[in-house]
Amino acid sequence: MREILHSLTIKVNGDSIAVVPGTTVAAAILIAGVAARKSVTGQPRGPLCGMGICFECRATINGVAHQRSCQILCAQGMEVRTG
Repeated sequence: MREILHSLTIKVNGDSIAVVPGTTVAAAILIAGVAARKSVTGQPRGPLCGMGICFECRATINGVAHQRSCQILCAQGMEVRTG
């Protein structure tokens, strides 16, 4: 018998997406199809190391800027902004 996973709803740049519990914000950003941030030259950037060392996954989460999205799990109603 398959277990049914419940989903969480978060907003990424104003768009609602559903993710399963345990999903990192970095993964949710990728699911939403957007880059985590832009480089100083305007190129899209995304997670590189996935363990909080490279800082390429930084996003604004619930109004707090420069959060390492690969280190934070999604929570119901979370608001994420990429830059």
